[in-house]
Amino acid sequence: MSVAFAKEESAEAASETILPPRPIPDRINLVTEAGLKMLQDELARAQQALEAANLLEDVNERRRQSAVPMRDVRYYAERVRTARLMPAPSSNDVVAFGHSVTFQRDDDRIQTFRIVGDDEANPAQASISHGSPVAIALMGKSVGDFVPFGQGEIELLAIS
Repeated sequence: MSVAFAKEESAEAASETILPPRPIPDRINLVTEAGLKMLQDELARAQQALEAANLLEDVNERRRQSAVPMRDVRYYAERVRTARLMPAPSSNDVVAFGHSVTFQRDDDRIQTFRIVGDDEANPAQASISHGSPVAIALMGKSVGDFVPFGQGEIELLAIS
């Protein structure tokens, strides 16, 4: 079918399908091996969704269906490109990227989190970004250290 006969929506409606880019943290893109694989898998998934959307004949529906995958392809391609794979920590003497840390808060809560990259961080699954306030406060500290945090302090109980 000729493009001349395709009914396109107004310019305003077309511009609504151009989504703003996903925000990219300004810190270095450190990743674990699992984090890099997750980024690569998400990029492949977004590329497949974009390819499927591009097969649609209706130009307006193609535009709508490709908006999110196009944005995600740009985001994940950049995250894969800038990923800096970090080796597993060689020692548990001080907190570093990739460690699991257990600490006690002033209210006696004990929490354990693994310090990972921004894209793989998920506090509900016990992982936090290396750029999170807790991770920043604990980096370079040793078991037994009391670390100022917020209005109080946290005690580092274990590193693994």
